[in-house]
Amino acid sequence: MSDLELLTQSLARSVRHWRSVRGFTLDVLAARAGVSRGMLIQIEQARTNPSIGTIVKIGDALGVSVTTLLDYERGPRVRIVPAERAVRLWHTASGSYNRLLAGTEAPGPLEIWDWLLMPGDESPAEPHPSGTVELVHVTAGELTLTVDGEDHLVPTGASATFEADVPHVYANRGEVPMEMMMAVSVPPVQ
Repeated sequence: MSDLELLTQSLARSVRHWRSVRGFTLDVLAARAGVSRGMLIQIEQARTNPSIGTIVKIGDALGVSVTTLLDYERGPRVRIVPAERAVRLWHTASGSYNRLLAGTEAPGPLEIWDWLLMPGDESPAEPHPSGTVELVHVTAGELTLTVDGEDHLVPTGASATFEADVPHVYANRGEVPMEMMMAVSVPPVQ
Protein backbone atom coordinates (compact mmCIF):
# COMPACT_ATOMS: atom_id res chain seq x y z
CA MET A 1 0.00 0.00 0.00
CA SER A 2 1.38 3.43 -0.95
CA ASP A 3 1.95 6.26 1.53
CA LEU A 4 -0.91 8.19 -0.10
CA GLU A 5 -3.28 5.24 0.39
CA LEU A 6 -2.18 4.90 4.02
CA LEU A 7 -2.78 8.62 4.60
CA THR A 8 -6.19 8.47 2.90
CA GLN A 9 -7.28 5.51 5.04
CA SER A 10 -5.86 7.04 8.21
CA LEU A 11 -7.71 10.29 7.50
CA ALA A 12 -10.95 8.37 6.87
CA ARG A 13 -10.66 6.49 10.19
CA SER A 14 -9.66 9.60 12.11
CA VAL A 15 -12.45 11.82 10.80
CA ARG A 16 -15.07 9.11 11.50
CA HIS A 17 -13.59 8.52 14.96
CA TRP A 18 -13.39 12.18 16.01
CA ARG A 19 -16.78 13.02 14.51
CA SER A 20 -18.26 10.20 16.59
CA VAL A 21 -16.37 11.28 19.72
CA ARG A 22 -17.67 14.83 19.30
CA GLY A 23 -21.19 13.58 18.55
CA PHE A 24 -21.32 15.48 15.26
CA THR A 25 -23.50 14.44 12.36
CA LEU A 26 -22.08 14.84 8.87
CA ASP A 27 -24.19 17.99 8.46
CA VAL A 28 -22.92 19.51 11.71
CA LEU A 29 -19.28 18.84 10.84
CA ALA A 30 -19.78 20.14 7.30
CA ALA A 31 -21.23 23.40 8.64
CA ARG A 32 -18.52 23.81 11.28
CA ALA A 33 -15.70 23.10 8.82
CA GLY A 34 -17.13 24.94 5.83
CA VAL A 35 -16.77 21.74 3.76
CA SER A 36 -19.55 20.07 1.78
CA ARG A 37 -21.31 17.03 3.22
CA GLY A 38 -20.43 15.17 0.01
CA MET A 39 -16.73 15.89 0.51
CA LEU A 40 -16.92 14.58 4.09
CA ILE A 41 -18.61 11.39 2.91
CA GLN A 42 -15.86 10.86 0.32
CA ILE A 43 -13.18 11.51 2.95
CA GLU A 44 -14.77 9.11 5.48
CA GLN A 45 -15.01 6.44 2.79
CA ALA A 46 -11.34 6.99 1.76
CA ARG A 47 -12.44 7.85 -1.79
CA THR A 48 -10.66 11.21 -2.10
CA ASN A 49 -7.40 12.93 -1.23
CA PRO A 50 -8.47 16.36 0.04
CA SER A 51 -6.26 19.43 0.02
CA ILE A 52 -4.30 20.31 3.14
CA GLY A 53 -6.60 23.35 3.48
CA THR A 54 -9.63 21.06 3.71
CA ILE A 55 -7.86 18.84 6.24
CA VAL A 56 -6.98 21.89 8.36
CA LYS A 57 -10.61 23.07 8.31
CA ILE A 58 -11.83 19.63 9.39
CA GLY A 59 -9.19 19.38 12.13
CA ASP A 60 -10.12 22.83 13.44
CA ALA A 61 -13.83 21.95 13.42
CA LEU A 62 -13.11 18.73 15.33
CA GLY A 63 -10.64 20.39 17.70
CA VAL A 64 -7.74 18.09 16.76
CA SER A 65 -4.47 18.69 14.97
CA VAL A 66 -3.68 17.74 11.38
CA THR A 67 -1.00 15.46 12.81
CA THR A 68 -3.66 13.60 14.78
CA LEU A 69 -5.86 13.27 11.69
CA LEU A 70 -3.00 11.96 9.52
CA ASP A 71 -1.02 9.93 12.06
CA TYR A 72 -0.75 6.46 10.57
CA GLU A 73 2.82 5.67 11.57
CA ARG A 74 2.14 5.22 15.28
CA GLY A 75 0.39 1.94 14.67
CA PRO A 76 -2.37 0.65 16.92
CA ARG A 77 -3.00 2.72 20.04
CA VAL A 78 -3.23 0.92 23.32
CA ARG A 79 -5.18 2.33 26.24
CA ILE A 80 -4.83 0.59 29.59
CA VAL A 81 -7.67 1.10 32.08
CA PRO A 82 -6.48 0.32 35.61
CA ALA A 83 -8.88 -1.72 37.73
CA GLU A 84 -9.50 1.20 40.09
CA ARG A 85 -10.62 3.37 37.14
CA ALA A 86 -13.48 1.03 36.12
CA VAL A 87 -16.72 2.98 36.40
CA ARG A 88 -19.46 1.52 38.61
CA LEU A 89 -22.75 2.77 37.17
CA TRP A 90 -25.30 0.64 39.01
CA HIS A 91 -25.39 -1.16 42.35
CA THR A 92 -27.84 -2.46 44.93
CA ALA A 93 -27.78 -2.60 48.71
CA SER A 94 -27.29 -6.39 48.56
CA GLY A 95 -24.01 -6.00 46.63
CA SER A 96 -25.00 -6.39 42.97
CA TYR A 97 -23.22 -4.08 40.54
CA ASN A 98 -22.04 -3.48 37.01
CA ARG A 99 -18.78 -1.81 36.00
CA LEU A 100 -17.79 -0.32 32.67
CA LEU A 101 -14.32 -1.80 32.20
CA ALA A 102 -13.38 -0.19 28.89
CA GLY A 103 -14.90 1.31 25.79
CA THR A 104 -13.92 2.55 22.34
CA GLU A 105 -15.39 3.59 19.00
CA ALA A 106 -15.33 0.74 16.48
CA PRO A 107 -16.93 2.37 14.38
CA GLY A 108 -19.67 3.02 16.97
CA PRO A 109 -19.34 2.69 20.73
CA LEU A 110 -18.04 -0.69 21.92
CA GLU A 111 -18.01 -1.39 25.67
CA ILE A 112 -17.06 -4.25 27.95
CA TRP A 113 -18.75 -4.66 31.33
CA ASP A 114 -18.23 -6.74 34.46
CA TRP A 115 -21.42 -7.72 36.32
CA LEU A 116 -22.26 -9.22 39.70
CA LEU A 117 -25.91 -10.00 40.51
CA MET A 118 -26.75 -11.26 43.98
CA PRO A 119 -29.58 -13.80 44.38
CA GLY A 120 -32.96 -12.14 43.81
CA ASP A 121 -31.55 -9.01 42.13
CA GLU A 122 -32.33 -7.88 38.61
CA SER A 123 -31.48 -4.95 36.38
CA PRO A 124 -33.97 -3.90 33.70
CA ALA A 125 -32.67 -2.12 30.58
CA GLU A 126 -34.45 0.13 28.13
CA PRO A 127 -34.16 -0.63 24.41
CA HIS A 128 -30.90 0.60 22.87
CA PRO A 129 -30.70 2.17 19.38
CA SER A 130 -31.57 -0.13 16.48
CA GLY A 131 -28.59 -2.27 15.51
CA THR A 132 -27.18 -2.52 19.05
CA VAL A 133 -25.90 -5.99 19.91
CA GLU A 134 -24.99 -7.36 23.34
CA LEU A 135 -22.88 -10.40 24.15
CA VAL A 136 -22.82 -11.95 27.61
CA HIS A 137 -20.64 -14.67 29.09
CA VAL A 138 -21.59 -16.09 32.49
CA THR A 139 -18.59 -17.00 34.65
CA ALA A 140 -20.49 -18.01 37.83
CA GLY A 141 -24.09 -18.81 38.71
CA GLU A 142 -26.93 -18.62 36.22
CA LEU A 143 -28.29 -15.57 34.40
CA THR A 144 -31.95 -15.25 33.56
CA LEU A 145 -31.89 -13.04 30.50
CA THR A 146 -35.29 -11.69 29.52
CA VAL A 147 -35.40 -10.24 26.01
CA ASP A 148 -38.64 -8.68 24.80
CA GLY A 149 -40.59 -10.56 27.49
CA GLU A 150 -39.05 -14.01 26.85
CA ASP A 151 -36.80 -15.65 29.48
CA HIS A 152 -33.54 -17.36 28.51
CA LEU A 153 -31.39 -19.23 31.06
CA VAL A 154 -27.65 -18.79 30.60
CA PRO A 155 -25.67 -21.13 32.89
CA THR A 156 -22.05 -20.88 34.04
CA GLY A 157 -19.68 -21.12 31.09
CA ALA A 158 -22.35 -20.32 28.49
CA SER A 159 -22.61 -17.21 26.36
CA ALA A 160 -25.50 -15.43 24.65
CA THR A 161 -25.86 -12.73 22.04
CA PHE A 162 -28.95 -10.69 21.31
CA GLU A 163 -30.21 -7.61 19.54
CA ALA A 164 -30.70 -5.10 22.34
CA ASP A 165 -33.15 -2.72 20.67
CA VAL A 166 -36.00 -4.17 22.75
CA PRO A 167 -36.60 -4.12 26.54
CA HIS A 168 -34.35 -6.61 28.35
CA VAL A 169 -33.63 -7.65 31.93
CA TYR A 170 -30.64 -9.29 33.59
CA ALA A 171 -31.76 -11.29 36.63
CA ASN A 172 -30.36 -13.74 39.14
CA ARG A 173 -33.17 -16.04 40.18
CA GLY A 174 -30.76 -18.58 41.63
CA GLU A 175 -29.35 -19.02 45.13
CA VAL A 176 -25.71 -18.08 44.46
CA PRO A 177 -24.14 -14.88 43.08
CA MET A 178 -24.11 -14.61 39.29
CA GLU A 179 -21.08 -13.11 37.56
CA MET A 180 -20.82 -12.27 33.88
CA MET A 181 -18.89 -10.27 31.33
CA MET A 182 -20.87 -8.26 28.77
CA ALA A 183 -19.88 -6.49 25.56
CA VAL A 184 -22.16 -3.90 23.99
CA SER A 185 -21.77 -2.73 20.41
CA VAL A 186 -23.80 0.34 19.40
CA PRO A 187 -23.89 1.43 15.76
CA PRO A 188 -22.48 4.86 14.98
CA VAL A 189 -24.86 7.79 14.86
CA GLN A 190 -25.71 8.61 11.26
